[in-house]
Amino acid sequence: MLNRKNSEQLFEKAKTYFPGGVNSPVRAFRSVGGTPLFIDKGDGAFIWDADGNKYMDFCCSWGPLIHGHNNTIVREAIVTALQKGTSFGAPTALENDLANLILTFNTFIEKIRFVSSGTEAVMSAIRLARGYTKRNKILKFEGCYHGHSDSLLVKAGSGLVTFGNTSSAGVPESFVNETIVVSLNNKKAVEEAFAEFKDQIACVIIEPIPANNGLLLQDKSFLEFLRNICTENKTLLLFDEVISGFRVGFCGAAGHYSIKPDICTYGKIIGGGLPVGAYGASKEIMSCISPEGDVYQAGTLSGNPIAMSAGIAALTQCLRPNFYIDLEAKTQRLVNEINAYAIEKKYLVHFATIGSIFWIAFSNNKNIQSSEEIDADSMKHFRKLHAYLLENGIYLGPSGYEVGFISSSHTDDNITEAINKIKSGLDFVFA
Repeated sequence: MLNRKNSEQLFEKAKTYFPGGVNSPVRAFRSVGGTPLFIDKGDGAFIWDADGNKYMDFCCSWGPLIHGHNNTIVREAIVTALQKGTSFGAPTALENDLANLILTFNTFIEKIRFVSSGTEAVMSAIRLARGYTKRNKILKFEGCYHGHSDSLLVKAGSGLVTFGNTSSAGVPESFVNETIVVSLNNKKAVEEAFAEFKDQIACVIIEPIPANNGLLLQDKSFLEFLRNICTENKTLLLFDEVISGFRVGFCGAAGHYSIKPDICTYGKIIGGGLPVGAYGASKEIMSCISPEGDVYQAGTLSGNPIAMSAGIAALTQCLRPNFYIDLEAKTQRLVNEINAYAIEKKYLVHFATIGSIFWIAFSNNKNIQSSEEIDADSMKHFRKLHAYLLENGIYLGPSGYEVGFISSSHTDDNITEAINKIKSGLDFVFA
């Protein structure tokens, strides 16, 4: 058994400071059991906990670390910016530089606004959609998670589903009444919503690659349907690309599917490991934002120079020739070899994937597209696999509803090692 003495002591102390001992619910390890690991450091594809145990990391800070931990280029950029100061509450050239980098190579948006988190980006984008359309209602999909703002914590995914809840206390009924929730991959339900709430829906918001409640890959035809019905009803289509943005390609899911949303939200990778979010749209829509327009949004640390420098360093590396091709090839190798092994052994498990994202589904359904198709009871298998892999030096996010990520720092030898250990882990689960 791993020595977790220091993590256990730190967790006991943390419980006296923080609700549940953590500052974000899924970190509490409740869905996988045991004490959460307190991480001491990370380098490349690996992290070390407070007891000195080493793990190959496939959580990657829940996605931002596309170049792995302690990336030299990102670290040096941070240090250079840090030597000039940490925050000014005033414009800096670094904001221009990161915006120019994004807008030059991502043709789906014309202007951008930086904020401090993905939640803040989505919250602001929703306000923008309402301000632009002069409508109040939004339509979202069950199983898509868009952060923890009130109007979006309605049948959301991520930590909520992990703990068996479908909403959150403290969200007023009046907020819920402005949020229409339908099932993913259900055109009829969307059509019925537009018929019932004609000329009332400001935007349809979706993770074009739903990756917060399993990896619920949608058919391109469904996303095209959403684009068309939004256009017909003068409703904005909002792609929440906090996870998929710059992960499946520099232009995210919009580029992957060649579908132009009206508004995009980003986060994670664009901060290079530091807290950043952003939302972008056409010049016309973005002109509604204060001080140019009457949709108010502000932030003391928006465009923080340290975060901007990290984002520039991270995204510049993503523009290397074949960067995304190589990343996807590693992921495909991991997934294909494990899936082939599972089929050979007749194990009830399937690894779904897109780009450098993967998800472990303990199911014989190889095309899960909605949250209703996920068997909650199957999470007992993930719990067992998670424990086995921790003991053998592999770190996955502590929830079977969460996805895993491959970084550019994962070598071919790392992938081989992970494949072998995951195969052994499945033998253990299905023994």
